Amino acid sequence: MKKILIILLVISSLTATAQPLSQKMAATVMNIWKDSIPVGSQTKWSYDMGVVLKGFEGIWMNTGDVKYFNAIQSKMDWFVQNDGTIKGYELDEYNIDHVNNGKLVLLLYRVTGKEKYKKAADLLRSQLKTHPRTNEGGFWHKKIYTNQMWLDGLYMGAPFYAEYAMLFHEDTAFNDIANQFIWMEKHARDAKTGLLHHAWDESKQQQWADKTTGKSPHFWGRAMGWYSDAIVDALDYFPANHPKRKALIDILNRLVIALEKQQDKMTGLWYDVMNYNGPGKEKNYFEASASCQFVYAIAKGVRKGYLPAAKISIAKKAYDGIVKQFIKEDSGQTNLHGTVKVSGLGGKPYRDGSFEYYMSEPVIVNDPKGVGAFLLASNEMEMLSTLSTGKGKTVLLDRFFNSEKRKDVTGADVYWHYVWNERSHPGFYTLGHIFEKNGAKLKSLDVVPTAANLKGASVYIIVDPDHKKDNPNPNYVSAKDIVAIKNWVNAGGTLLLMANDSNNCELKNFNMLAGEFGIRFTDKSINMVKNDTYEQGVVFPGKENVIFPSPAKMFLKEISTLEVKMPVQPYVFKNEDIVIAVRKLGKGKVLAVGDPWLYNEYVDGRKLPAEYENFKAAEDLVKWLLSSRVPAGSK
Repeated sequence: MKKILIILLVISSLTATAQPLSQKMAATVMNIWKDSIPVGSQTKWSYDMGVVLKGFEGIWMNTGDVKYFNAIQSKMDWFVQNDGTIKGYELDEYNIDHVNNGKLVLLLYRVTGKEKYKKAADLLRSQLKTHPRTNEGGFWHKKIYTNQMWLDGLYMGAPFYAEYAMLFHEDTAFNDIANQFIWMEKHARDAKTGLLHHAWDESKQQQWADKTTGKSPHFWGRAMGWYSDAIVDALDYFPANHPKRKALIDILNRLVIALEKQQDKMTGLWYDVMNYNGPGKEKNYFEASASCQFVYAIAKGVRKGYLPAAKISIAKKAYDGIVKQFIKEDSGQTNLHGTVKVSGLGGKPYRDGSFEYYMSEPVIVNDPKGVGAFLLASNEMEMLSTLSTGKGKTVLLDRFFNSEKRKDVTGADVYWHYVWNERSHPGFYTLGHIFEKNGAKLKSLDVVPTAANLKGASVYIIVDPDHKKDNPNPNYVSAKDIVAIKNWVNAGGTLLLMANDSNNCELKNFNMLAGEFGIRFTDKSINMVKNDTYEQGVVFPGKENVIFPSPAKMFLKEISTLEVKMPVQPYVFKNEDIVIAVRKLGKGKVLAVGDPWLYNEYVDGRKLPAEYENFKAAEDLVKWLLSSRVPAGSK
């Protein structure tokens, strides 16, 4: 009886912890702030709302659960008006904190394409064009804080600035963005410890400023957390060949080396004021938001390849400490303890930057800055279990045979329709994230495939090759292309072919490639869904499907059925028609599906009812494509 009780307790414990902590904390957010439109306040355009909602974005991308996107949109829509003005925002305050929520504005613009979000993003960008700067060019933290750069400000301004520059082709802006980090480190870094002081006063007039260096007295944890998170987020949008990209990565590495030395060996956490050994040091305490921010920056930095892989041990130890010390369950709700409410410099009443000042600020439960940082950290740490699947592998997406371009809002010609960077319905952004969640790197191939440029790719994806109505000068698959691709597969590559019928893409030449593997895309189209009659698009993968073990019910629309020859193995049917088939060839494999299928519209949860488990199907397919497994036969 005692053994049975122990087993039941273990099962109960496992069940209680089955839901990821990110989602449990998000449920707390939805509960405690359910009656306030933005987080914490109905009237304030507050930067901490943006931190929480960036955490929600991460959960949405990791799960495909649209409720997180809907929460972002509903909260931001309370502020962003139809004409692009922002309720509660005053540009001439020149407060760089107010730029932070622009990240969510850009998300909504990229996903929905609504003009009001573009206008709101333009408004925030216009602040940066006239924002007061130091003589060198660094943004003041606020107009009321003259001549001052704060570490916090890099998080508030730089990632938005970088994403805006990427989207709207402001190529010269990346020099300015990089310089903000470079100047901040130059003026705030302590040569002995490698840590960064909270702020720097160019004029050296502030009471808190050292009269020789202009630095504030202490190393405040959350300030360095903002700065480190800003680097990894801004790098998402930096051109790969930008000459100052390496400078940002070097700054991150220097800071992480310094942080590792300050990490408490027992708990894995960091103190609110680091490296302090003066009077009253016993009042210092481990602080939750900074510890979470460091976990996020380090884990993301390792995942993206900015930091050595061994540095993940710092994040693991810290995250364990955060969960042990700061996460507490109360009446079924997950709460984050241990976040200092605020810490600043100057102002009224005056904050002098002393250790006593930092210790005087209240430490509270479920502060949105801490909660947001915890969500970001959890999203990264929850990906650790899947990163090994595609570690060291590159997924190459064709942009040669499918080479559609259109003019964006700036008038520039850009690739669109089944491309990694596109977050609206026709893009592959969500699928790309799932590949990255499984440890793979993403690249695009804009030129004809050859043995040289296919070398190094583990997966090569070709989707809906162009005919003339898509592209006046289409690139058709040639005999030479087929030889290069087939040899690559034979040597161990995994080829994914996705296409519709000939009304939607060029099939004659594409079928020459598919035919080399015993597969033919036909002009017989099934699952012709009318309007939103989703049931017409249902596809059942079947029980014990070795490629798609997770979803019970998938959605595929306007499928080109497949004809196959042995030894091709069909793996998904609709009635008697083949929808998905696989061919093993040498050391490699080919999977063909009669629909582009896994583009954002049918994966990110915004359109399909939840019963259609396309996100799960995408996760399963990605894992299979990245593995070396080739099924022996259909089920």
